[in-house]
Amino acid sequence: MSNLLLRELSLVGHGCPVITADHQDYERYRKVWNGIADRRPAAIVRPRSVDDVRKAVHAAAASRALLAVRGGGHSLPGFSTCDDGLVLDLSELAAITIDREARTIEVGGGALLGDLDRATVPEGYVVPAGVISHTGVAGLTLGGGMGWMSRRYGLTIDSLLGAEIVTASGDVVWASETSDPELFWGIRGGGGNFGVVTRFKFRMHPLASIAVGRWDYPAASMRQALLALRDRTHGQPRDFTLGFTVTATGLNVTTVWSGADALAHAALSPFGVLADGGVGSIDRLPYLTLQSRNDEHFAWSRRYYCKGGFWSDVSDEAIDTMLLSVADAPTPDSEVYAIQLGGAISDIADDATAYTGRGAGYYWIAEPVWDDAADDERCITWGRTTGKSLSKLSMAGNYVNEQADAGSVVALDAYGAEKYQRLARLKTRLDPHNLFRLNQNITPQA
Repeated sequence: MSNLLLRELSLVGHGCPVITADHQDYERYRKVWNGIADRRPAAIVRPRSVDDVRKAVHAAAASRALLAVRGGGHSLPGFSTCDDGLVLDLSELAAITIDREARTIEVGGGALLGDLDRATVPEGYVVPAGVISHTGVAGLTLGGGMGWMSRRYGLTIDSLLGAEIVTASGDVVWASETSDPELFWGIRGGGGNFGVVTRFKFRMHPLASIAVGRWDYPAASMRQALLALRDRTHGQPRDFTLGFTVTATGLNVTTVWSGADALAHAALSPFGVLADGGVGSIDRLPYLTLQSRNDEHFAWSRRYYCKGGFWSDVSDEAIDTMLLSVADAPTPDSEVYAIQLGGAISDIADDATAYTGRGAGYYWIAEPVWDDAADDERCITWGRTTGKSLSKLSMAGNYVNEQADAGSVVALDAYGAEKYQRLARLKTRLDPHNLFRLNQNITPQA
């Protein structure tokens, strides 16, 4: 298979090098974020143009090789790489262009969230996105995209105006509300099932200063603090967002205020007195600092497993389950994390995009993090066991970006039967032979 792939790559010709195992940069470029995904592709191509992408897609299709599309390389199941196939590394396609008059931004498919934030924030704008700056814009957006500004401005896909896509047939198409609206519906939550997105166009939103409250509560106070946190979060305006992390050693609470400065202290300070022993402060924090504060904790080459789901609220049962689970966590960095949703996210009808979960109040993630391969089995087992327990207390639907397990069951659970069938029809039209199958895969209809 690898010989046939290399032959097809040589036939189509490229404006960029084909990196194979004997290339001096092979070890560098084959690595991805999750250290578990230690794979050896037959070739890596780093396109410099949309035409390079078309040629790589053609070569993979003609040779029937596995095709892994890599934006930021953050795929939890390791879909950004493969063994004995082709990795299409989009990192050279990271150009960003701002239209200040229209308040829009165009972003290459290989750009990272940090690139996006560094382009918009100095201009006084933001595109709502994730919370780790070395995440790829493409993967995050195609799954939905949620973060600190989502309650105010919606998911990342809610700011998406259009996207340029190279399909399995090699066509270059533009998907938007007026140009192939069904494909535009599908890429807003349907993942990378329908082609390689080489360019996104987003609407930008105003962003002034923000206030951030951060507090740590000891393990002995966690249950009391979580109960109070839940009650005080009810009825908060869209300018307020909360996230919390539960570990064996304690509870971390982060609150973000993006509204009027005069109201920040009154909105955030109650979360510093949830229980005895809370230590922290409220600060004016640069948005770029907020967006990158977890980068080191979730560094490249560490090992990760993740399973998540939606809650309507943080129930007593969920609190008890979290506390019981983290008491037996396999590493100090193993955690259950949750971020508050609602607000602008729920303004949009659930069937308006492929993303499912508009009515959720929170998104939770059970995530062991570790560094030693010898710990793989016990850490993954903890993640699966904790995720299964919390899933029993969760709403229907899921977020495909934060699931380390793979398979058609994951996709079906994420979208539900009706949306899955609609996605399958779209998949059948655009990718009937399932070239783009390294994702939470939508199987083409027979």
